[in-house]
Amino acid sequence: MASDVETTFPAGPATTALVRAALAEDVGFGDVSTAVTVRVGTRATASLRARQPGTVAGLPLLDLVFGELDPAVRVERLVPDGTIVAPGDPVARLDGPAAAVLTGERTALNFLQHLGGIASLTSRYVAAVAGTDCLVLDTRKTLPGWRALAKYAVRCGGGHNHRMGLYDRVMLKDNHWAAGGGRVAELVARARRDHPRLAVEVEVDDMDQFDRVLPLDVEWILLDNFPVEGVVEAVARRDAVGSSTRLEASGNVDLDTIGAYARAGADAASVGRLTHSAPALDLGLDFGLDEAPESRS
Repeated sequence: MASDVETTFPAGPATTALVRAALAEDVGFGDVSTAVTVRVGTRATASLRARQPGTVAGLPLLDLVFGELDPAVRVERLVPDGTIVAPGDPVARLDGPAAAVLTGERTALNFLQHLGGIASLTSRYVAAVAGTDCLVLDTRKTLPGWRALAKYAVRCGGGHNHRMGLYDRVMLKDNHWAAGGGRVAELVARARRDHPRLAVEVEVDDMDQFDRVLPLDVEWILLDNFPVEGVVEAVARRDAVGSSTRLEASGNVDLDTIGAYARAGADAASVGRLTHSAPALDLGLDFGLDEAPESRS
């Protein structure tokens, strides 16, 4: 199964800078192992293959990584991001200077294994809510500097992005309630006045808070650590008054519980572990020389 999310890959200065920083971290003053192994002019081919089932994400990074090392490396992507692969499936081929292929191998794999892990875990959550209208959402729990890529990987797995940062949605959580003296109606009114183009979401911890927030007609209410039965009750109260506010389940959401939250009527479930705890997708680069290097004495 493939996806069209590749067209929305977050290319740009921030991604380029991240790739350059990763290469600088790994290569330092030079790849000494490759320098003593590979004769200048030696060419190689390499095949990037899946070693376990999963969902591919981040393949455009191959062009960036190897383009930084040597523009003569040719990258052929064999599948689009968002493709579900089986062990042994080839996902990309490389052809070009052997030194650049060897030097960039680990940096490229680090990117693709991390992003593929996020996409693969996300796809499992999406499968768990199949047959419902519940969206699987990510959070801001991302590695610093990796947010755009991590959230792209969530999309590759069929999930949806919540907010990209603190700037694109007014989200009033428990600490904001405390900072605002608990005057949630005033906070929502101020948000509407100061940021009329942004959606407003309010976190609630119990049904008493839910009943205070529901009449405010915000776009979203986040049900924090509600049991499934609490989500059922919140949905019923929302529907009874004909409100268009959407309900997001958060906390206590894992692969064992997300299906129950979806069937309870939650419009979305947010899962921090998609980006902060996803295990890497095992990928490998099978390397071969086009011509053997000369012996060194």
